[in-house]
Amino acid sequence: GYIGDFTSYSQDKVFKQQMDSLNLDLKSAYQTRDFRILGSGRLLKFKRYIAYKFAYMYDGDEKVWMIRETGLTIGVPELKGNIFIGRTKEGYSMIKVMNGHSGITNERAMAIDPIPILADGIKYFGYFPKSRLFLNLGAYNDFLSKGQGFSTLSWQYVARGGWVPLNDQKRGKLLHIAGNFSYGKPLDGKFTVKSRPESNPTPFLINTGQFSAKRTTSIGAEIHFTSGSFTIGSEIAQHNFYADNSDDHHFAGGDIVIGYIFTGAKRPYNTTGNIYGFVPVKKSVFKGGWGEIEGVIHLSTFNLNDKLIYGGQFTRITPMINWYLTKTLRWELTYGYGILDRFNLKGHVNFFETRIQLTVM
Repeated sequence: GYIGDFTSYSQDKVFKQQMDSLNLDLKSAYQTRDFRILGSGRLLKFKRYIAYKFAYMYDGDEKVWMIRETGLTIGVPELKGNIFIGRTKEGYSMIKVMNGHSGITNERAMAIDPIPILADGIKYFGYFPKSRLFLNLGAYNDFLSKGQGFSTLSWQYVARGGWVPLNDQKRGKLLHIAGNFSYGKPLDGKFTVKSRPESNPTPFLINTGQFSAKRTTSIGAEIHFTSGSFTIGSEIAQHNFYADNSDDHHFAGGDIVIGYIFTGAKRPYNTTGNIYGFVPVKKSVFKGGWGEIEGVIHLSTFNLNDKLIYGGQFTRITPMINWYLTKTLRWELTYGYGILDRFNLKGHVNFFETRIQLTVM
């Protein structure tokens, strides 16, 4: 898989003043977001379902190669699910768990950035068809991942549970409701919350700086509804940090997204993991078709101000087009309008972005 982003900006005077305060100079740029090599398969000599996966990725931000989701999945039909052992998505938030190449929006919402994208440990994920309930439980530590960019916690426990009262794949009808919880110990008793404005080539514009935290919890909720080619969803999250000899801190945010596939495709839903999958393409542009064309509008905000921490708040509205030219090739055309509330100023910025994405699976 490969993702490449081009971003350009239009800034008002106040926003430029804020960038001066941050010692940043936003310039048009193309950047490789990531390049990844994946492998997977099943061990057929075992009666029980056992599968493996391996992923190795070049991170365009850190300019390093790293191991991504890698490990074993073991079927546990006795518990209506599977157990994964290895490096994986920890299980908090549908959008965070989904394959990064299958998202509705160009980037995940800012409000879930404090959740590590990966963790090393063990995870159970199961779905109970009769009750239509699902459950993900995970336990992780940083024994192998300490020092890597995604590892911000010494250990964490994660739970995600929900209900799917409506799931008619033939008619493309879905209602998904879930809650998320995480409890962990920050590395070395310190933590930093920061977020990019849902634009990967853009630097972090809101940032708490480092503060003391002995333990942390994250609490969130998600709801997603699909009817045919129409999808609407929302997630909210609050991240709480507790210290022994200083202030506790709380940071909250959320988003809402609406998407419509004009060419008629339906976004699939998978009860193994309880996530959306890749948009199916009926006829690619290279075979005389249009592929699939989707219009999306996304509203998102994240507030990093609390007590004596003034990390700022960023709010962004993003109309965009996803053009799935083939089942492996996706082109995004994105506009974003952002408001940065920081340094007792409110600055405004326009993002003009495009992304090319190749996914061969």
